[in-house]
Amino acid sequence: MPRKVNRRQFVISGTAGLAAAAAVPAFGQTPARAPQPAPQTGGGPTIVTRSRVKPVVIASANGNRFKNGGTVTGVEKAFSMIARGSDVLDAVIAGVNIVELDPEETSVGYGGLPNADGVVQLDSCCMHGPKKRAGGVAAIEGVKTPSLVAQKVMDETDHHLIVGRGAQDFARNMGFEILPDLNTERSRKAWIEWKRRTDPLHYLDPIKRQAAIRRVELEMIADGWIDENHFYGTINCDGINAKGEICGVTTTSGMAWKIPGRVGDSPILGAGLYVDGDVGAAGSTGRGEANLYNLTSYLIVENLRRGLHPKDAGLEGLKRIKANTIEKRLLKENGDPNFNIIFYVLNAKGEYAGVAMFGGPNVNYTVCTEQGAQTLPCEPLLQGIAMD
Repeated sequence: MPRKVNRRQFVISGTAGLAAAAAVPAFGQTPARAPQPAPQTGGGPTIVTRSRVKPVVIASANGNRFKNGGTVTGVEKAFSMIARGSDVLDAVIAGVNIVELDPEETSVGYGGLPNADGVVQLDSCCMHGPKKRAGGVAAIEGVKTPSLVAQKVMDETDHHLIVGRGAQDFARNMGFEILPDLNTERSRKAWIEWKRRTDPLHYLDPIKRQAAIRRVELEMIADGWIDENHFYGTINCDGINAKGEICGVTTTSGMAWKIPGRVGDSPILGAGLYVDGDVGAAGSTGRGEANLYNLTSYLIVENLRRGLHPKDAGLEGLKRIKANTIEKRLLKENGDPNFNIIFYVLNAKGEYAGVAMFGGPNVNYTVCTEQGAQTLPCEPLLQGIAMD
């Protein structure tokens, strides 16, 4: 006698039958792959491997200009090391070392333009994305490669920033050569010319004196004593390898003829450089005080975190600087800032951009990929030039 089937049993058995029928492939079709279980990770969270990216090095334009008597530029050196499997931070620091050591480059390292007393004081910081560590030095004297000292601060101490005499003592303890003077004949001559032009102005009232000194600075740029892009100095260099590991470094001699002890944005995390190994990196050259007030490199990386492309993330950062620049002495007649500032932006996909407050024929950035190094124009936020 057949067994009676109630309504609930009929629905269950019918659904199972339909599922079984659906699992059978039609004629000529390949059977569907059964779902595979997630990989076991010992009870912890599943490990997600980041997809491979194409290695990239991005830097300020001087990263593809100076060779210090060798055959490769800074970005070429950094990229070749990354391609050979070197740690990304080791690679980008080796790249900027070429620029720091070149006596013809007056914006960083040996031969950088000195402060108002004729003393070369240097700043630098570095950040390691995978290790989530950082180090920096500021107002350090006598060491040609402050970027390497910054790396030692990161590797050998529990600190992020050491300054002045303490930074020099730390460098000496780490085995760095301490020179009595980092001026070259070129940087010293430029300083003497600045002193010659500004000495008669020392007894003016502070506001008039500052305006007069600014005129002297612009005249010296026009007369060829200072490269327009070297007045504020600096090189920033950031890189990413095929595994998606991101690191960065910024190094500078600071603003030409600065007040002794003045520290700009370059050695300050979040200003002259910021790296989040999961998101991207941003670094800067140009007017450091404007960057410091806004911590713009940090802001740009947060814009990357929100999904913005590097160009858009950088332009949003420049808009913040423009909005917060309200002092009359820092504004052109039309209300725009009267200074330039440039950001170099790299995300975790290997996408990159160089953006600037103002463009121009000499407002560039450089990248190096497997196709080689090239210097490209920065994307400007505003039309015109910074100093007019």
